[in-house]
This record gives sequence, structure tokens and C-alpha cells, in this order.
Amino acid sequence: MPTTGPLRVAVVGAGMMGADHVRRITSTISGAEVVVVVDPDGDRASAAAATAPGAVTAASFEEALDAVEIDAVIIATPGFLHEAVLLPALERGLAILCEKPLTTDEAASLRVLEAEQRLDRPHVQVGFMRRFDQGYLDLRALVESGEQGALLALHCAHRNATTPPNYSEEMLILDSVIHEIDVVPFLVGEPIVAVEVKKPRRNSLAPAGLPEPQIVILETTSGTMAIVEINVNVQFGYQVTTDAVFESGVASIGRETGPLLTTAGRTGQPVPPSFKERFAAAYDTQVQRWVDAARRGTIDGPSAWDGYLASVVATAGVEAQASGRRVEVEYAMAKPAFYELGAGASAGRASSSPSVVGA
Repeated sequence: MPTTGPLRVAVVGAGMMGADHVRRITSTISGAEVVVVVDPDGDRASAAAATAPGAVTAASFEEALDAVEIDAVIIATPGFLHEAVLLPALERGLAILCEKPLTTDEAASLRVLEAEQRLDRPHVQVGFMRRFDQGYLDLRALVESGEQGALLALHCAHRNATTPPNYSEEMLILDSVIHEIDVVPFLVGEPIVAVEVKKPRRNSLAPAGLPEPQIVILETTSGTMAIVEINVNVQFGYQVTTDAVFESGVASIGRETGPLLTTAGRTGQPVPPSFKERFAAAYDTQVQRWVDAARRGTIDGPSAWDGYLASVVATAGVEAQASGRRVEVEYAMAKPAFYELGAGASAGRASSSPSVVGA
């Protein structure tokens, strides 16, 4: 329901992402307050709650629902735990911002869609924050303008300094490339229809048993291809870039991370240490727009339907990863009319254009 007071938010998951959202809502976002932080690790929950005056802690979402009045929830647990929070949150009619992925498999995503469609409107917004990043918005505007002709291909790089403990090969797709799986249709304007995974020479700096980097090829309806390098132990920092190949030009985003400094015989730019710094502005915009929309009784960004589409492609991607074959993507249904209602724009206004190199 629409509300005139501050949105009372539960943050479920107090790891790096959840703790960052607690800080963001408390120090940056208007119109919301964190009232409870949920995590089975009491020390971690307390540390995050300490940054939000008045917030209490709970060991489970059920405990939080019994302890305080909640209007909304941010789900920042590992993806395989999302459904267990999404379903009771939907049953309560709460506004939901669910970090990617919606779920880690297609069947669970379908269960979430079914539960949400029992309500009067969409309640779930999925945290694909790249849709709020200015570079991606600029690139999407360029694609839509047709100024450089048709978009033929995308070269995407998704690089992390290191991986956390227990990071698995499937997580390369389910937890990392899931961002490209969402943003490629956002840029191209059409769905992904096939996935292929190639495995080049293994990085010896990767943890034992993790075969990476990998090359993930995403093909859309028209034949536009995104060649995604997922490379998660590069040591030097966090880097996400995209080169878009048009008929008459090439546009590049993601390399403008700071001043280009030439000194002592070298030229270089800083590389952010993690996703928090690289996409800080996008996260701020995403959460503020979610809060504003939730207070109006709607969403303003990627819906559970977008999360479902990504989960279908990711499921195909894991199959391609294991088999070495090209896997065609099969969606279980057409978009329900329900998801044409109440979902705001997934992008903001583009204020500038990416650099274009004429052919």
C-alpha cells in the first residue's frame, strides 16, 4: 500500500552487499529507514545494524516479521536462499528489492511469479543495478538512436580481483555473468536465444578446482552476439567494460574510472577494488527509485519477470558450461499481462553519449 511515512525496511543478509545497503539507506537514501537486520550470524547482524540507529537484529526473517513492523525488505542473501524470503514477503504484501539473481533456477523463479501474480500488482524489483548505471544508459540510447547503424556484437569483460571461499564454477554463470545475461537484452532490445561456454587456459592463480576464466557467448534473436569474458581472479581489482560494435562505429563504456595520469614514464587509471565502488552511483539511484516507488505502491526497475528471464538463460548457461555445447534457450511462457502493470521504467535519462570510433 502507498505510504506517506518513511518506508520501514528489513535488510535480510548482512554480508558485504547487505551491510552496504544498510549504510546506503541510513546515510544516502531519503524516505526509508532500516528497522531490522536479519542474519543468522549475530555478530555480523549487529555490526551492520550498528550503522542504522534504532535498528534491531533477528536471526531469521520469520523472527523479524514477529519482532517489528515492516513495509519492505531488501534480500541480500546468497541466491539459493532468496525463494525462502521472497515467498513469505509476497504473502505479507511487502515491497521487495531482491538482489540478483531472483533465484538460482527456473523452477524456483516460476514459483515466485506464481505467488506474485496472486497479488494486485508487481511487488518485486530485482537488483540488476547496471540498468541504472549512466554508461549503460548512454549505450542503450545510442543503440536505440540508430546513429551508428545496427548493433552487431558486444565484447564484455567482467573481472574480479579474487573469489570468496566456496565460489564454484556454476557461480561464474549464476552469480557473475547473470549481470550480462540481464543487461544484454536491455541493450539490444531482444531476448537471448542461445548460450555457449568456452574454457581457455586456466588461471593458475584461481582456487584449486575452479576452471576460469571462461568465455560465455550470448546470442539474441537477430543474431547479435555478446562475447563475455568472465575472469574472477585477475588480482588487480574490479573491472566491468563493454565494447559495442555497430555497423559504422564502436562504442566503449566502463573504462572511465578516474583521471588518466601520466607520470614517471607511465600512463594509467585507477581500478576500483570492488563492485561497491564501481557501481556506487548506480546502487544509490536504484535504491532511491525503489524506495520512492514502494511508497507510491509500485516498482521502478527490473521486475520478477526480468528475473525469471535471466534465470532461464542462466540455467541454459550452466548446461552449456557442463556440456561444452551450444544450448538453445526455451522460455516456458510469454510475458503475462500482469507484468505490464505497475513496473516503472528500467532506465533513467541518458545525459551524455559514450565515445564512438568511426569505421
